Amino acid sequence: MKLHELKPAEGSRKERNRVGRGIGSGNGKTAGKGHKGQNARSGGGVRLGFEGGQTPLFQRLPKRGFTNIHRKEFAVVNLDALNRFEDGTEVTPELLIETGVVRNEKSGIKILAKGNIEKKLTVKANKFSSAAIEAIEAAGGKTEVI
Repeated sequence: MKLHELKPAEGSRKERNRVGRGIGSGNGKTAGKGHKGQNARSGGGVRLGFEGGQTPLFQRLPKRGFTNIHRKEFAVVNLDALNRFEDGTEVTPELLIETGVVRNEKSGIKILAKGNIEKKLTVKANKFSSAAIEAIEAAGGKTEVI
């Protein structure tokens, strides 16, 4: 094979359809739009969701609930994830992000009591569940709300 023999794969290249370019093209005169009617006009067609004057589906459905824009979303850390640290370590949000336990802080970090903790740690976070506080203190550690 030589450079001048190269050809694109069969069917990979298609010539665009030029509408309104004479009767022989198959798309002359009305340019494939048919005769008159809403879709034949310039700027014609209907908006998204239009159902011919019938009440559209999105208007017929009931609207419920709302999204609280002031919602605080906490990154959750379970107790068993804290076992990776050495005894006596001070666990801070910065340390949790650095070690990859938490990807991003969001509105803060909340410690939950899933799993059990075997290390004696000082844990600093924005929120704790009451069961998590009991478990950390039972293991000889301390909790501190930031």
